[in-house]
Parts: sequence; structure tokens; C-alpha cells
Amino acid sequence: MTSHNDPTSVQPQPRRTADERHSTLDEFEERWRDRQPFFESRGYMFRPRLRPSWIPSWRSSGEHPMYAEDGVALPLRTELIDATRIEDGKLVYIKRIRTGDTETQIATMLSSPELRQDPRNHAVPILEVIQDDEDLSISYLVMPFLRPIDNPAFESVDELLDFGDQILEGLVFLHEHDVAHRDCSSGNLLMDATSMYPQGFHPVNLAAQPSFHGRASYVSRSSAPKPVRYFYVDFGYSVHIPPSAPEKLVVGDLGRDQAPPELSAEVPYDPFKLDIFLIGNVFRKQFYQKYTNVDFLVPFIISMTERDPAVRPSASEALQQWKTIRSNVSIWKHWMASLEVGFRTQMKCSLR
Repeated sequence: MTSHNDPTSVQPQPRRTADERHSTLDEFEERWRDRQPFFESRGYMFRPRLRPSWIPSWRSSGEHPMYAEDGVALPLRTELIDATRIEDGKLVYIKRIRTGDTETQIATMLSSPELRQDPRNHAVPILEVIQDDEDLSISYLVMPFLRPIDNPAFESVDELLDFGDQILEGLVFLHEHDVAHRDCSSGNLLMDATSMYPQGFHPVNLAAQPSFHGRASYVSRSSAPKPVRYFYVDFGYSVHIPPSAPEKLVVGDLGRDQAPPELSAEVPYDPFKLDIFLIGNVFRKQFYQKYTNVDFLVPFIISMTERDPAVRPSASEALQQWKTIRSNVSIWKHWMASLEVGFRTQMKCSLR
């Protein structure tokens, strides 16, 4: 029997107080905090929590740390941080990358002044590339702060159709410029919802006001004073394959969506036809499986997600197919009809 005085016995750790839990930064937060003066010198400010001089506000206000803005930790995405551009108060995302890596090359190419003038360009704008002043192998991409495409939820068929127009013309644009995204599932399709939130929103708790006190008010996509734009983000798995390239196939089985049948670390496949499947699956998961009055999507989704990549349409063919389906949607029944929420896992005709 172990004695109560046994020094080798494991002693329970005292519970941390609310102050300790919320005032303790994770290691990756500390790394960002230590670089805050550098980013401030480049025109970007981090939230108070991530500044070297931070003293938790609740210690003087008496507020519970859970409800204090500076008690909100960064999400566990160690290479990303939200910031505010000092000159105009615009929310941005800053992403840490390897200097000159493929993602940077592709993202900056698509964000060149010439390509940005094309309204079909839905690649996330790169506002600036900053090289670290201490470690030249590290750089940072500065981008507009974007929200998930379904936050807030779509409300009308008209909003769905607008999303389809933008995402498909954006895919045509990428492929015309010889870029295959390879990971364009819904997590890498985001929207600029600035016009939907007149008073803004909190960059971590998206439902909260910027102050973190109270819910952020918003208007629907259809009622917003400026159109919502949708973007392709995260070109970390992307490839640029110009027409002159001797090899036009790739290997790799990584990505958010593991449904495409051709994904393989050994057998080469067409990355452009992979994009077609992924976008088709976005329509299936984001709309068909959530809403009950979108059966007009079925032929389009089936075509996009054929098991045989060779049978799938090209991006331009998919856009033409979309325009045909869109034009056949009954104006009186669907155009401004609300989306009817309902859950279903299978289509009336089997998806292959």
C-alpha cells in the first residue's frame, strides 16, 4: 500500500484560474507577439492580446476573462494571424510562408496588376509580400480578411446562382492561366462579406461585434449594398503547368476533400480534372445536401463528379453547362425563392 506521504506518488495539479487560462499565450501566439513590433513598422497592428506590452484588460475592468476581447486566443492555425491595416482600419489575414515557395509564386502571379483587372479573377488578392527581417527564409502574404462561404448561410436560390457564376468563372480563369488549385473544397473558397456587416465583426468569433460585446448585425447577400465576392484561397498544393510543360500530370493524395477517386501518391492524374470534381462536390455538400429545392443541380453535380476524370467537363464546358441549367431555372418558382433547409445524403439519381 502506498503511503500518503510517498514522495514518488503523482500529485494532482491545482486547477488554473480563469485569469491564468485566458492570460497564458500558446507558444505560437508568443511567436506572433514577439514579431508584433516588426509588423507594426510595416503598417499592421495585432489585437491587444498579441502585443508585447499587453496587460489583460479584465484585471482592471473586473470583467470575466471569458467575455473580454483580449481573452480570445488565436485559432490553432499556427501560420495565420488576423491584423488591422493601420492606414485604413481594414481587417487582413497574414500568412507565414517559405520565401519564394510555389504558393507565393502562383498567388502573386494571379494577383499581378494585369490579371487583377480581369473581373473573372477570383484568386485571393495578395496585398503585400513581406520578407522577415530576422529570418530571410520566411516571408508573409498579406490578404483581405475573408469569411467561410456559408457563414452566414445562403438564403435564396438567387444567392446560390451568384455563387455558382463566380466560382465557375473563377475556375475557368485559373485554368486559362494554367493553374490547377488541387484543393478547392469549401474550406478554401471564402467570401468578402464586408458589405454584409456595416459595423464589422470579430476576426475570431465571426458572430460577434469587433468589440466582442454583442452579436454582429448583418444583412443578407441579396440586400448588401455591394455584391459579395467569392475567392479561391490557399495555393499550397497548386501547380502551374504551362502548355509547353513536358509533363501535365501530377501525383499527391493530400487535400481537404478525399472523395476524388484519382487521388494517389503514386499514380499520376490530371490536376485540372481534379478541380472539376472538387467544385462539383462543393455544390453537392454545400447546397444539394442542405436544401430541398435545388434539384436543378443534380445533372451538373453528376457531370462534375464522374469517377472517370476523362468524362468530366473542362472548366469552360462546366461553365457553359451551368449557364444552361441556370437559364432553365423557373423565374417564378426559383429566382428569389428562399432556400428550403433540409438534410439528405443521397440524390434521386445515384452519384458516381
